[in-house]
Amino acid sequence: MSAKPHMSTATGAGDAPLRPISFGDPAVTIERRDDGVIYLRPKTPLGDYPVRLTDRLHHWARAEPDRVFMAERQAGGGWRQISYARLLGAARHIASALLARGLSAEKPIVILSGNSVDHALLAFGALYAGIPFCPVSPAYSLVSKDYGKLAYLMKLLTPGLVFADDADKFADAISVNVPEGTEIAASRGTVPGNTVTMLAELLGTSEHPGLDAAHDAIGPDTIAKFLLTSGSTGNPKAVINTQRMICANQVMLRETLAFLRDEPPVIVDWLPWNHTFGGNHNIGLTLFNGGSIYLDEGKPMPGGIEETVRNLGEISPTVYFNVPKGYESLLPYLRDDKALRAKFFHRLHAMFFSGAALSPFVWNTLDELAVAETGYRVPILTGLGATETAPFFMSVKPATSRSGHVGLPVSGNDAKLIPNNGKLEVRAKGPNVTPGYWRQPELTAAAFDEEGYYKFGDALKPVDPDDFGKGFDFDGRIAEDFKLASGTWVSVGPLRARLVAACAPMVRDVVIAGINRDEISALVILDLDGCRLINPTLAVDDLAGTASDPLIREAFRERLARFLGTATGSSTRITRAVLLDTPLSIDRGEVTDKGSINQRAVLDHRGGLIDLLYSPTPPAQLITL
Repeated sequence: MSAKPHMSTATGAGDAPLRPISFGDPAVTIERRDDGVIYLRPKTPLGDYPVRLTDRLHHWARAEPDRVFMAERQAGGGWRQISYARLLGAARHIASALLARGLSAEKPIVILSGNSVDHALLAFGALYAGIPFCPVSPAYSLVSKDYGKLAYLMKLLTPGLVFADDADKFADAISVNVPEGTEIAASRGTVPGNTVTMLAELLGTSEHPGLDAAHDAIGPDTIAKFLLTSGSTGNPKAVINTQRMICANQVMLRETLAFLRDEPPVIVDWLPWNHTFGGNHNIGLTLFNGGSIYLDEGKPMPGGIEETVRNLGEISPTVYFNVPKGYESLLPYLRDDKALRAKFFHRLHAMFFSGAALSPFVWNTLDELAVAETGYRVPILTGLGATETAPFFMSVKPATSRSGHVGLPVSGNDAKLIPNNGKLEVRAKGPNVTPGYWRQPELTAAAFDEEGYYKFGDALKPVDPDDFGKGFDFDGRIAEDFKLASGTWVSVGPLRARLVAACAPMVRDVVIAGINRDEISALVILDLDGCRLINPTLAVDDLAGTASDPLIREAFRERLARFLGTATGSSTRITRAVLLDTPLSIDRGEVTDKGSINQRAVLDHRGGLIDLLYSPTPPAQLITL
């Protein structure tokens, strides 16, 4: 993490009151079967939801036509803004152009470039026309060395139109991977040897005579979009997202995060739209509740976080969404810049994180900063969800929220808990759950059980085994757990979280190894920002130099030794580790563009390194205790 050493807790931030906010009260009925299966069903039924997401666009274009829906930085430093009325007009013209092209689920739209107003205009045009679109991680085009995933998804989706905001930037990826004859569209730029349709041309299209009829024909089962997720093989799966999924999920969000109804949300957000957190959760709740979203081109890394700080220095969010690394990166700026801190907390109802656990260090520091600025702790919220659940499925309550806690299923979602090797595997059913994976019937069949519940692959642990109403903690991924040679089960998820916390601030994540071995070992992904807190002389992006630095190695060894002292048996005893000195590969599926680690892919592709970890005379690069 990029914050300085922990602030004093003498402020008593943990005892300060929470900022009062409107919030739903997830509560469930519990049914237990004789075979150990448990059903959790929310007591409050889900409210009505619209047929199509664009119904909310019509509502706000009438109610607040001039309110900013979305804004992005312009080259001169100001904001390019688009109002609800302008968004509706643009969506209707683009939808008319798309309808004229005969696009459909069989020939959808693929969007290669990242978050932007132009991306949003095309996406809402597609939604208005009832034509599915698929936002793709820009990393598949710009970071990947072999275009493997991009080539695969082009064959899977067979697009009828491919869009990139800057054709020059994506020209190589388009030339190699977009099938001949497929229309290419862009905001600007060219692709050598190809005709490129400009977005301005789509915007200038006259309204199609069948536009209103096409919009009215969109129903709950109409496919709104495909969102890509990777399986253990690394090949993308196209998760079908219907109008019902998205609209129902937004009502679930509003009934739970009830403060969204008290004041239209204002969001400063970088989370990528090719992921469900940014693309469904955040864009959706902005539109659904008549809010405004300011696109943040910053990223939680050196050279990127400064843009986030600049934006937060101008825009006070009402709710802030980020991944744990993003909060870590913000801490030193919030602590050291009084004006930024005042702007950030001015009207902040809540913070929300997803994707990984938030460390106690970061959580406590955010509490301390909020109390110092406002006298209140600002609620820090999370839950459990997936691309397949659109994503909102379980939520914490402000008063009981803590890292690792995921709460209870929200209205509209039934949860099913299955005993599995001493854990409780969770499954979901509700109107927000996907019907399956596009053109992958075998994977769809495998993803659901005999009662139609979606298999998360996650395990949960009750906070109180005698009172499930107190909610549940995340208990790891079922597929990541393994047995040692002794037959002892290793619960990977909780062990990872504890080791990362014990090694703060220098470790971002770990991969746990040891299947059929006598003891557990760890492949360590360093946090370069945090390592520079230990040795400020380290170069910013020198992973190999950081992994071999004597100060870093000794600091890690000390933390690992302390962690070893807390072991309660072979299932929690880590005695060998290696600090990875080469980046994880997006092409091999080891890491996503958002930084999530695929444990299985790392283990599969680094078998030689694991063999070294268990050699009788381990080489000097390894750390053994």
